[in-house]
Amino acid sequence: MRKLLNEELGRLTTEAFHEAQKMPLVIVLDDVRSGNNIGSVFRTADAFLVESIFLCGITATPPNKEINKTALGATETVAWEHFPSIDSALEKLKKDGYRVFAVEQIENSIDLREFEPEDGQKYALVFGNEVFGVSQNALEYCEAALEIPQSGSKHSLNIAVSAGVVVWDFYSKFMSVK
Repeated sequence: MRKLLNEELGRLTTEAFHEAQKMPLVIVLDDVRSGNNIGSVFRTADAFLVESIFLCGITATPPNKEINKTALGATETVAWEHFPSIDSALEKLKKDGYRVFAVEQIENSIDLREFEPEDGQKYALVFGNEVFGVSQNALEYCEAALEIPQSGSKHSLNIAVSAGVVVWDFYSKFMSVK
């Protein structure tokens, strides 16, 4: 067994990333406080060619020392926009034809294992604050919520971990549709 060298990984240049076909997915961060979590979400978005990230409310924006620490340059590849309120971000997404889902534990949530993306459909996934989750206000814009099944005692994952799990699941299902 041999670890691959960086030059063997087939990484895209920043220019090639910008030109690559993206997954029809926008990640929406609803008042996420931790710059480290935000940076980690940028790296996940880069890894799976996510279309863009919407940073809402108190969510910090690049350039930011904490974001840069975990993003490792992904703020230069992944498109992002800041919205002063979650309302303006979700209204824009709905107007632009995105199906909006919260990633949250709510009544009648959809088990992530049961979710199947539709070919040709654009999606937005809303991830919430580290303490309070997705705001009730944001939930009013969502057509449903996806829930990560969990078996432990906490039933809570860090937002960056949640984003990694859900975006990977979406990516693997989306790629099988193609």
